[in-house]
Amino acid sequence: MKEIKRTKEHRIYQKRSGRYAVTNARKRPVNGEEKAAILLAEGLVAAPKQKAPEPVAEETTEAPPESSSETSAESA
Repeated sequence: MKEIKRTKEHRIYQKRSGRYAVTNARKRPVNGEEKAAILLAEGLVAAPKQKAPEPVAEETTEAPPESSSETSAESA
């Protein structure tokens, strides 16, 4: 692993696979949301993309279609 950045609080390494590893001051691995926040703050990863909200189905207030037998009886 190649060391990318070192601060008092943590060290950031880049693996050969291209992924990042973060260790704290005690050389313990940092994972999860804390790791993501550190990498995001250092500008090494982009912010996760938000899913677009699904469109809400609009309710129609139209009258139900009339049957053809009713319209022929009314016109006669």
